[in-house]
Amino acid sequence: MKSISGSVVWITGASSGIGEALSYELSKMGNTLILSARNKERLQEVKSRCEFPEKTHTLPLDLADHASMVKLVTEALSFCGKIDILVNNAGISQRSLIADTQLDVYKKIINVNYLGTIALTKALLPHFVERQCGHFVTVTSLMGRFGSPLRSGYCGAKHALHGFFDVLRMEHQADKLSVTMVCPGFVQTNIAYNALTADGTLQQKNDHATGKGMPVELFAKKMIHAMAHRKFEVYIGGKEVSGIYLKRFFPRLLHKVVLRSDVV
Repeated sequence: MKSISGSVVWITGASSGIGEALSYELSKMGNTLILSARNKERLQEVKSRCEFPEKTHTLPLDLADHASMVKLVTEALSFCGKIDILVNNAGISQRSLIADTQLDVYKKIINVNYLGTIALTKALLPHFVERQCGHFVTVTSLMGRFGSPLRSGYCGAKHALHGFFDVLRMEHQADKLSVTMVCPGFVQTNIAYNALTADGTLQQKNDHATGKGMPVELFAKKMIHAMAHRKFEVYIGGKEVSGIYLKRFFPRLLHKVVLRSDVV
């Protein structure tokens, strides 16, 4: 297996869930980490639990604040002079019917999940181009490849990320940049608990399907394997991964399967 040990890795959404588990696994490998999220106190807790906290930096970040990204990149680079890998992991989910969902909820999801990720990526891009190396790892979802009820805004934002990063990979192949799209299925995190409902308030309860999903520690290991091999795109989950192939070859069948599935 290829290795990414010894890299400088910047992880957004590092205060919980996939980002937190990824931080612990990457620290065990001896990487230097930059951990970002909105919750400064939680970032410090994650840092203290890393294998090498002395090689771990915290940098609070709010993806909704697009104008701050260039300054944050400058601050991130001040820690060790370079960044090898950016893991775009932060984001919010949704659980509400289209007919009930306020437009402001869709705006928030797009501003955070899509435009915030693009703003940070574009701010770091000149550094990668100057060095003629760099790896963008973007956590989307299986919902970035096919849809599911109650997640219309989330699906839309995740689909948009695939379009953007597919083009970034093409436009910067000559600059030796890599892009890996990571598409989780159901993973045991708080994503459903923190999902936005129709009026923008948090759901504040877990989904049955999420609670039965893949343990987040196992997911992190599989994700690192994909990163190390610089996969273009990887689907990680249980039987829900089959939706990718049904969408491609049997879209009408996928429609029926999803409507019969336990997705909440």
